[in-house]
Amino acid sequence: MAAVKGVKVVADNRKAYHEYFIEEKIEAGIELSGTEVKSIRQGNINIKESYVNIRDGEIWLVGCHISPFEQGNRSNKDPLRTRKLLMHKREIMRLFGIVRQQGLTLIPTLCYFRNGKVKIEVGVARGKKNYDKRQSIAARDAKITIARQLKERRSVE
Repeated sequence: MAAVKGVKVVADNRKAYHEYFIEEKIEAGIELSGTEVKSIRQGNINIKESYVNIRDGEIWLVGCHISPFEQGNRSNKDPLRTRKLLMHKREIMRLFGIVRQQGLTLIPTLCYFRNGKVKIEVGVARGKKNYDKRQSIAARDAKITIARQLKERRSVE
């Protein structure tokens, strides 16, 4: 069976970009059962309320909801169970040092298939304050207003 080439995005975490400044992104594999992979292929994954935790030299995805596969039976797992992420030990220790020293957090930002395998993009994030959120909302609104005015000018000419 030939491996499917390319990247297919399944879920993204836009809330993370509103709540945090994403300073760095790292790709990690995820340890799943067969029915969980089938459910993710259907798009039944939610990473909005999840976070990444480092325990005992291993990295874990906590709070990710993968709906049970509809055609599955007793092999379906708990939808909210903690799942192990797959990274090299060196990368995990580097992330552990960054999180411990600088007070950052690890947030999943994207879930996708790369060459037929499920991958999670983990962002090293710094929390935004309320005034930061207001500034980013004002900048986005200004950009939309400018685009709207340019479009109106083009239609008049």
